[in-house]
Amino acid sequence: QVQLVESGGGLVQVGDSLTLSCAASGRTFSSYSMAWFRQALGKERDFVSAISWRGTTYYTDSVKGRFTISRDNAKNTVSLQMNSLKPEDTAVYYCAADYRLGGTARNQYDYWGQGTQVTVSS
Repeated sequence: QVQLVESGGGLVQVGDSLTLSCAASGRTFSSYSMAWFRQALGKERDFVSAISWRGTTYYTDSVKGRFTISRDNAKNTVSLQMNSLKPEDTAVYYCAADYRLGGTARNQYDYWGQGTQVTVSS
């Protein structure tokens, strides 16, 4: 069982930066692939970024070059550095975990955090 707790969301201006963090419980964090998804009001929960248990990273096209995902296996955390934020980045951001496989598909992930709100104001 893995428990995930996100933090770092908030209200920012267009062009600002924000870093989201996800703290995971459990002693086998290094064996989990981790991801960030986001859900805007009234829309589906969409893939944003993932980092495999081996460290391979994936990004949706709209955030490439602006967002960076990283993990710290010693601290059981995964982070999402978000730069040059746009109004369309406004959403609730969710951290997710999957044992080994991971990827970009929402239904692949077994564990989810409660989410953290990111609002980008113009």
